[in-house]
Amino acid sequence: MLPVFILALMTVLALSTLIAVFTNSLIIVVNLIDKAKGKHFSPSDLIVVTLCISNIIFQFTMLINDYMSFIESDVYFTDEVYTVSVVFLILPIYSSFWFTVCLSINYYLQIVISTHPVLIRLKLAGSQLIPPLIMASLFISLATGLPAAWNIYRDPLELNISNNESEEASYPKLSTAYLLPSNLVSCSLPLVLVGVANGLIIKSLVTKTHKSDRNAKGEMSARAEGRVRAARTISCLLILYISFYVAEILVFIEVFPQSSPEFCACLVVIYGYSPAQSIVLIFGSPKLKQVFVTIFLYCTGGINKGKPRTPTVLFIKLKEKKNVHFPKE
Repeated sequence: MLPVFILALMTVLALSTLIAVFTNSLIIVVNLIDKAKGKHFSPSDLIVVTLCISNIIFQFTMLINDYMSFIESDVYFTDEVYTVSVVFLILPIYSSFWFTVCLSINYYLQIVISTHPVLIRLKLAGSQLIPPLIMASLFISLATGLPAAWNIYRDPLELNISNNESEEASYPKLSTAYLLPSNLVSCSLPLVLVGVANGLIIKSLVTKTHKSDRNAKGEMSARAEGRVRAARTISCLLILYISFYVAEILVFIEVFPQSSPEFCACLVVIYGYSPAQSIVLIFGSPKLKQVFVTIFLYCTGGINKGKPRTPTVLFIKLKEKKNVHFPKE
């Protein structure tokens, strides 16, 4: 029988996969329906859809990868299976990081007001700039992820069978010579770029507020609310990015024993990255938020299923005042 902590991790992974598939698929379907209706497919929509596809692939790959490592470890740690699993696990991670950079750059060009000629040209060419950025992100992810297949070695491990006998075993691992440069290019560099873009966006919102952003009542205009919402989305994605990045490093370099609570906490952070990211994207878009809330209310009974809502009539009982007749003098 599997240990309790492994059963708990498998349950968390299964739940996070269900949530991730639902939320990411919701984003993709809503945007594709809008596109089919002839609505404009904005650069942000294109990046978000690509990011969600990458998240779904990552979540399914992680589900298969971890379930095999828990249940069928003998098969999982063979050279062929381990190599395929590692490559398919690394590629969507690197892609997700670089797609987050594309989203940050897109929000930066939309929000930050600058008079520099280069930035003005980039703003004007925003819709034409995003597809090449996405293709460049895919290329960098492939260039840094595929070499993992040729940088796997077997680490010898001595197992004590009894007091007098021992058996040598080995299990595959990624070489440090590959991990360091690939993580610097496709993990650390995107993190720095997202952090810089987020900082510039927040600085622009704080230092360059305009009177036109508020009406006579002091309420923010729709454009100003959109800028604040985009800055909030990027900030949340950056926090998730940092959490995932730290947890990933701690797991890869094996800082904690595999049965320790710290190791389990790192895995929970990794498992929750994709669903948490999609939820941030949903609540960062009024359109997606409205659809999500409607589905949630429908599933929880907040909206009557198939029954038209009948108006409720309130009856107010008024007390009748009795006329008091005074005797005539």
